[in-house]
Amino acid sequence: MTTGAEPVDERSDPGLSAIMSERRRLINLGYRLLGSLADAEDVVQETYARWYAMSAREQQAIESPGGWLMTVASRICLNLLGSARARRETYVGEWIPEPLPEPTEWLTGRSGADGIDPADRVTLDESVTMAFLVVLDAMTPAERVAFVLHDVFRYPFGEVAEIVGRTPAACRQLASSARRRVRTAQAPAGPDAGQADVVRRFRAAWEAQDIEALIALLDPSATATADGGGGGLAVTHLHPIVGGERIARAYLRIARLAGHRTTYAECTVNGLPGLVARQDGDVATVFAFRIVGERIERIWAVRNPEKLRLWRLT
Repeated sequence: MTTGAEPVDERSDPGLSAIMSERRRLINLGYRLLGSLADAEDVVQETYARWYAMSAREQQAIESPGGWLMTVASRICLNLLGSARARRETYVGEWIPEPLPEPTEWLTGRSGADGIDPADRVTLDESVTMAFLVVLDAMTPAERVAFVLHDVFRYPFGEVAEIVGRTPAACRQLASSARRRVRTAQAPAGPDAGQADVVRRFRAAWEAQDIEALIALLDPSATATADGGGGGLAVTHLHPIVGGERIARAYLRIARLAGHRTTYAECTVNGLPGLVARQDGDVATVFAFRIVGERIERIWAVRNPEKLRLWRLT
């Protein structure tokens, strides 16, 4: 990205390759901090715009361009997190982070599977599971930034302090508080293979409209949350459904209303087994699960069409 009239390439700017190689790292940072790939992409674009707004002399004076880019992106995210909290207060219904397909299945800004640019992928690991992102979203902006930078990206607290605008000791406390939130909210999950089997049986029971099988697969205190877009973009239940039996009965009603127009397929959602529902062939809902043992503890159903754009490319 450049601000001048002439395009910048590696021949005119030998440092371009090194600068652009940071794109994947910046995308990974932005997604974990904001829970939205679209917002992460905007942050990366703004970060590069600020880099190229500097003169060549100013750029050359920066000892670590990669570190500079990460610092700027982190500060932009910190500001966005503050405003996002205010916007969420007027969001109709629940807000769920944007779900991501398997990285081999999607491509940012393009369609088709050929020519996938690794720099456009988010690395899927335990720090981007839906359960993890939901915990992050409950943190204060400063907690979230301090925790992600230190615990995920291994930044020392001295550097985190410069980004967050707190002392190193204060940042250490922020990260410690965030770590306690994560430990409290996340019980150990089973292996992916076992989770996939639970999701497979849930799908079969749902399609068969087998109420007893659904109840058996749901933890008695399970919670199902849905995101319809905040402004009526998609019809869904506005408030979380609590209780395995209540969820089973609600999902049976959904199956009856959907009829034969809707099909369900097993897929990977943020690195873990999930489901995608297609209505008349179009992606309508993506389901992420938190599974402990052989029971489902949480269901996150994303119906907001703005958060499903990647799924329409698969």
